[in-house]
Amino acid sequence: MQNLTIELGFDQFPPEHTCDGEDISPKIRVLGSNAPYLAVIVDDIDAPRGTFTHWLAWNIPSTGEIPEGIPQEPRISHPVAAVQGMNDFRRTGYGGPCPPKGASHRFFIRVYGVERELDIPPGADRTRLEGALASAATEYGETMATYQRRTAPGITLPAGRRT
Repeated sequence: MQNLTIELGFDQFPPEHTCDGEDISPKIRVLGSNAPYLAVIVDDIDAPRGTFTHWLAWNIPSTGEIPEGIPQEPRISHPVAAVQGMNDFRRTGYGGPCPPKGASHRFFIRVYGVERELDIPPGADRTRLEGALASAATEYGETMATYQRRTAPGITLPAGRRT
């Protein structure tokens, strides 16, 4: 599988891309793709109950950049064409980082170059997308950014307690 270079322009998620802000998807730069389509999986590997999926999107025409602010709808045509799946918030589209307050989590942005459109319906889950990618992905790259929600100033939480 050919390697892709994935860039976000930040190492820590700015609030506008999280549940503490506008919850808008970030711009993702994709360098080195020759495939006609891209697919994206964003997940939190540090979630308390195991990996938490924040975004599934596929059939994105391959360009050097997936723009910021992809609408949270199953099928979109603007600002770029894409089909989106069900995240672990039980919503279609992007759901930004939202870890328990005080805990720093790592969020992986995985981008696949795909040789053909994936024939899976909008709202599909991660298992279905990964199954389709197993036979169609020819390129792969990832990057990681962190996010930590802050506790209110002057408040100390008891050990083990999450808000």
